[in-house]
Amino acid sequence: MKTTLKILGAIVLVVILLLAGIGLFLYYVIYYAPMVPKDYVVKTETGGEIEARYLAMGEFEVAYWEEKAECKAIKKYEVWYPKELLTEHNTYPVVVVVNGTGVFASKAKPLFEHLASWGLIVIGNEDGSTWSGNTADQTLDYLLQANENPDSIFYGKVDTSSIGITGHSQGGVGVWNAITVHEHSSLYRCAVSLSPTEEEMAALLQMPYDPSKATIPVMILAGTEHEVISLEKMQDTYSKITAPKIMARKSGTDHGQMLYRGDGYVTAWFLYWLKNDTEAGEAFVGDSAELLTNPNWQDVMNHTD
Repeated sequence: MKTTLKILGAIVLVVILLLAGIGLFLYYVIYYAPMVPKDYVVKTETGGEIEARYLAMGEFEVAYWEEKAECKAIKKYEVWYPKELLTEHNTYPVVVVVNGTGVFASKAKPLFEHLASWGLIVIGNEDGSTWSGNTADQTLDYLLQANENPDSIFYGKVDTSSIGITGHSQGGVGVWNAITVHEHSSLYRCAVSLSPTEEEMAALLQMPYDPSKATIPVMILAGTEHEVISLEKMQDTYSKITAPKIMARKSGTDHGQMLYRGDGYVTAWFLYWLKNDTEAGEAFVGDSAELLTNPNWQDVMNHTD
């Protein structure tokens, strides 16, 4: 009997330890596990010279700043920026990044670093529920206030006429709302919505958005595998936009991978609209736009002219 009890006790202990281990693993995955590979800029396959150029790291050394936020959802503001900002008397374009579900800025550091290496101030936060665009608006407001604060390292360093925004999945929904229904919506010059939840599903999840309200250039990108938006629904969303626009799907890429596998063209899009980089624009503008013939991309629709 004692032997049996010992065996049962050992089994219970093993089960408890296994459950605890699983719990710790899930906690790590949810809150800390990186969602963007550190080497994605060299591992991601490209199919065009422009895509490859802007997927590579830019020429700017990158520095990082963070500050605790009063808003519990935001937790902290996280900013990646060209290190020269600390010594040069220049202003820099801004990209606001809207998190996907549970994909906080701290879980996507290589993505922020890459954009900042091209001479952009890139700002995010730790909000894991972003569809409304509320925290994106608050995050931009934080940076705009820092731009007016003599005690901030960002004092006078923000080019307020060159602000863009990007987001993935639920963050892709947040992009639409950030650029259409908020206090600072009119400040955005361009946007990227990556694999946004399709409109009907978003409405059922009480995350509504209206792409027809967009008045700035928008790029919509998605993958072809296990996506939250079908080609038909993506085309329907695209058709509602009256501003300059482009859409495409990356072949052989799933929903999660679209967070970073389209980054060559995402970066080029921001540099074209925010820094007037005409070489970057050759990926999108005109009948010979690179994206139209890139073998790794399909279902391209383009009205950027």
